[in-house]
Amino acid sequence: MNNPKRPINIHKGYHAHVYFNQETLDFASKLCKEAGERFGLKVGRVHQKLVGPHTQWSCQITFSHKSFDAFIPWLDENRGSLSVLVHALTGDDLADHTKYAYWLGDSVEINLDGL
Repeated sequence: MNNPKRPINIHKGYHAHVYFNQETLDFASKLCKEAGERFGLKVGRVHQKLVGPHTQWSCQITFSHKSFDAFIPWLDENRGSLSVLVHALTGDDLADHTKYAYWLGDSVEINLDGL
């Protein structure tokens, strides 16, 4: 049974990576756009390719500890069946994607080779 770590608000900054595929592209795009508008967050490109350590298509949302308590429950409630990686921004990419990696939904394999 997949029981990944849930996000906790103990860091100053975070990324949320919303994972999607061809079938969920429109839903994910709308979700990320709404997150940016609703919470005033920086939303990156909706990547229809693999980027960095991510093994699925993704869109990155940058947020701080100040937005965490409102944003994370909203994202969890509105993500449908999408998996979302939430990780800290500590300056240590490897730790951010392992020790400080949290999940909404099922965890997705991360390619740590380049970190």
